[in-house]
Order: sequence, then structure tokens, then C-alpha cells
Amino acid sequence: MSFLRKQLLLLTIFSLLAISPCVAQNLDRFDEKVRQWAVKCRNEVSAQFNLLLTSGQLSVPQLFDTFYIPIPDTDPQKFHTQYDIFSDGVVLPIIDKILGYDKRLVFVIVVDRNGYLPTHNSRYSRPLTDDVEENAKWNRTKRLFNDRTGLAAARNQEPYLLQRYSRDTGEIMSDLSIPITIQNRHWGAVRIGYKQK
Repeated sequence: MSFLRKQLLLLTIFSLLAISPCVAQNLDRFDEKVRQWAVKCRNEVSAQFNLLLTSGQLSVPQLFDTFYIPIPDTDPQKFHTQYDIFSDGVVLPIIDKILGYDKRLVFVIVVDRNGYLPTHNSRYSRPLTDDVEENAKWNRTKRLFNDRTGLAAARNQEPYLLQRYSRDTGEIMSDLSIPITIQNRHWGAVRIGYKQK
């Protein structure tokens, strides 16, 4: 079985194990800390997106662009939008900073409503190689993460969504997301993935 098929199978299994939204559930101390970091990240990203809009560098239709243009010769497939290059400039420093807050954080990302990830943190934005498995693991930017967990996070409009699932390593992964609204319109979400211990 190819690496990509294994990954798809594992994603399917893990998404079935995902716990439902935990909006009413009490957060433990670390979950609450992560929620606060997600709010900080959302506020900073929203401010940068609004600066791009008010400066005229981007228009609202461009920021909400969902016409994903395939980037040639990428496997897994990557996409461009009308705003992803701008996102690289303003989002990357924010998510890298938040990722450095605690060693238990695995990823900090910003996705649109369809799970499109225009800019990943530096940890998962290594240069592309000729190795598909290496790229799938270490260059995860500009991809669509529209599995069940990813879409639930991207489309949630409650104050937060906490999902927990078992990884292929056996450890429990937590995914806490909060919505991003730009000019009174739901754009997507901040997602923070982390280990409990």
C-alpha cells in the first residue's frame, strides 16, 4: 500500500475516533491556556488581514477566494489562491511565535472554511524534495485539509471547538480551534494541535 493510501486510511480511522465538539465541556488548565493562545493568534491574524484590506493590497473577494489553483508538480497536491502569498508574509511570523509558546504544541495553523491552509508554520514548511513521503510530512503548506476533523475545525462558528483523537503513534492529539471572522463574515479558523503530556 502506498504512503498516501496509508495516510488516507489512517486519517479516515482517526477522524472516526474524533470526539464531538466540546463547546460545553470544561477545559482543563492546559486546554484553557491553548484556547487563550488561539484567541491571541486569531486577533493578530485578523488585524493583519484587515490591514491588507484597508491598505488596498487585497480586496474582500480576494481574501475569501476559494478558486484553488493547483500548483504543478506537487505531490501531495498544493494550491494557490489570490491571497496565499500575502498570508505567507503576515501569518507566518504570528503562527511561528505562538508555536514557540510550549513544547507540547505540534502545530499552529490558520485555515479557510474549506480547510485550505495558505501558510503553515516554519516547522512544516521545509523545502520540497523529490521524496513524496518527505514532502507529505514536512511541507504541509498550501494544501487542503478537508478530512472530518479539519472541516469541523474550519467551519465551526462556536467560541471554540475541541477535538481529541488517537494518532498512529497511539498518543492522544488535541485539536482546539476558534473561528476567524473578517468584516462580519466567517473566514475560517485558527487551529492548534497539541499533546496533553
